[in-house]
Amino acid sequence: MLTERQALIVWLHSLKPAKSLRKYGNVHYVSKKMKYAVLYCDCSEASILAEKLESFSFVKKVDFSEKPFLKVDYENSRPDKAKEYDYKIGV
Repeated sequence: MLTERQALIVWLHSLKPAKSLRKYGNVHYVSKKMKYAVLYCDCSEASILAEKLESFSFVKKVDFSEKPFLKVDYENSRPDKAKEYDYKIGV
């Protein structure tokens, strides 16, 4: 069974302790240039984990990803008839 996951963006002062974030969730990406890490955890634990991470001295701030809350069902998902005709010709 799949569990609902939430991404946390953890902004860091330095990258040395970024490796220690592994014990709090799955580290998906670490940006060396912008000094942030993307950490995935369960949705039920996300707010508790964000408070815990913000208490560390090497963390600037923690942001929540908006991806689970975005609407992905679009109203006008059919292409235009004129464009559909052009695709069939190969233009």
